[in-house]
Amino acid sequence: MSGKLQKVKSLLGFSVPEFRTGLVLSGGGARGFAHAGAIKALNEMGIKPDIIAGVSAGSVAAVMYAAGIEPEKMLQLFRDSRFSDFCELSMPKDGFFRLDRFRTFLRKHIPYANLEDLPIPVVVGVTNLDEGRKEVFESGPLAERVAASCSIPIVFKPMKIDGVRYVDGGVLHNLPAWSIRERCKYLIGINCSPLSKVTVKDTIMDIALRSYELMAKTNTVRDMELCDIVIRNEEIARYKVFNLKQIEKVFESGYTDTMKFLLDNGFRRPDAENAAARQSDINPKKKS
Repeated sequence: MSGKLQKVKSLLGFSVPEFRTGLVLSGGGARGFAHAGAIKALNEMGIKPDIIAGVSAGSVAAVMYAAGIEPEKMLQLFRDSRFSDFCELSMPKDGFFRLDRFRTFLRKHIPYANLEDLPIPVVVGVTNLDEGRKEVFESGPLAERVAASCSIPIVFKPMKIDGVRYVDGGVLHNLPAWSIRERCKYLIGINCSPLSKVTVKDTIMDIALRSYELMAKTNTVRDMELCDIVIRNEEIARYKVFNLKQIEKVFESGYTDTMKFLLDNGFRRPDAENAAARQSDINPKKKS
């Protein structure tokens, strides 16, 4: 169902959305810090989501924001980190790295053990590797669910939950608008997974990541159509997926591009008195 059709059905009384404003965040690795910048811009424009869906890096941004962690704080938590701080080498039977350290990091910095405890509802998209289908988590251990959503095949070992192996949600739907479209009156999508314009090296990691990028580019088309507004950040294609040294530039790009998109499409910075009212003025017809 398209965003426009969903709105018409709601106005005609066929369905009453559970939430006013939904936000859906794509995967993107270290490029996902564009989400933090985008969220900062949305906040400044008085747009605050009532529910968030995300996969991979988008699920990380989603749970952190829902937990009350400000965008600048998200950046600070990762600023002085390296890739090896979040994963460790494993025997390359089903993936080169384990995400045990990443789960520990999430438990340390997010003061909620389970997804259902978050003040803002979060839907985490994953791929059921054993049955070959898309799935979502809305409850259960937060760190485990988010790590599963971040488990890029080959790069990371699949996450086993209740005997089922799960991998990155972006394998099938890198922008999981499908998971909350019918629950929202308005749905905003942030896509920070552009196709890199670089020569792919002859290494397993580079080929795996390039393959993932191609999948993500293809499988977001339908989900973007489900959104009322889609904000895409193409400039961050220059930054590597696992390079944490450039996350400040990625953050700033996400902020700048989102703010520009909103201002160019008729949104205005609200004053304190009108902030709540502006939250209800999202125009679902505007797309990038």
